[in-house]
Amino acid sequence: MKKIFLVLSIVLSASSGFSQVKNAITHSAITFQIKNVGISTAGSIGGLIANVQFNPNDLPSSNISASADVNTINTDNDDRDSHLKSEDFFDVAHFPQISLKSVSFKHKSGTRYQGTFNLTIKGKTKLVELPFAYTDKGNTVVFQGNFKMNRLDFGVGESSMVLSDEVAVNINAEISK
Repeated sequence: MKKIFLVLSIVLSASSGFSQVKNAITHSAITFQIKNVGISTAGSIGGLIANVQFNPNDLPSSNISASADVNTINTDNDDRDSHLKSEDFFDVAHFPQISLKSVSFKHKSGTRYQGTFNLTIKGKTKLVELPFAYTDKGNTVVFQGNFKMNRLDFGVGESSMVLSDEVAVNINAEISK
């Protein structure tokens, strides 16, 4: 369960990267799933703050940076949430934020893109690949993406026979223009 919370924090960090500069995030959902004793456990994280300068016609000049407040981890279980916030997992007393900063972008096809990001959790930074869709809806822009990560890469929890190391993260953010 602790590893699930780590994944959630990473997911929130990843989704934080999807909003536009000086525009309001009108909706965001950062969710995660991790297997615990073979059963999927899910959660979410909030507190998204982002600076997005994404232009599909000028990818080299585009950049996204975002952070999420690890204190907002929610798995619908207060005891589990408290444990995830402890030193055993996210250590929010020393590392209250998860951050994400873009390194590069590639156009895949249509509205599909691939972003390479520096993801920082608990003071550890790793490159992550984040495929996402960018949809311009007139007054708003929608970013939707998902990726998998290894919680142990960031020192979230310890190796476990019952808790998966892999966490699936989903991000959905709508930004007003």
